[in-house]
Amino acid sequence: METFFRYNWIVREQWYTWCADLPPEELLRQRTGGAGSILKTFFHVIDVEWSWLQLLQGKPDEAEDFAHYQTLGAVRDLDRKLHLDVELFVRAWEPSMEKRAYIDRRTDGHVELAAWGEIVRHVIAHEIHHMGQLSVWARELGEEPVSANVIGKRLIQPD
Repeated sequence: METFFRYNWIVREQWYTWCADLPPEELLRQRTGGAGSILKTFFHVIDVEWSWLQLLQGKPDEAEDFAHYQTLGAVRDLDRKLHLDVELFVRAWEPSMEKRAYIDRRTDGHVELAAWGEIVRHVIAHEIHHMGQLSVWARELGEEPVSANVIGKRLIQPD
């Protein structure tokens, strides 16, 4: 599990670098799919990653307001700030946490039961999904997207 979190963090950093040369209006331009814009998609991915892991730990999930993160630098600062909590959780993961129950009591009264392992994998897949959306937008801009290839990211060192 830690391997795919690290994969997502590496790819996210590569996307930040890719975006560095885009004008602010391209980062904020409303697009079809994703969270609506490149910058808002980054914000959404960061927020979902942190929020789910906070909820699993019984900690408060205080929502951030995208209106305060209208530049790539501001989004990256938020990412660095929240990443500390996320990485601590990921590094502390152990097999006994896999099937721990999480009870989601929705505001409409509906109750969902899920295993922590399922939620953590959802968080991983969620980011991969949105990075795919960034790839589509990159091609629409006539640019080569960041590679989604796992091989070559040195996530697992061979013997």
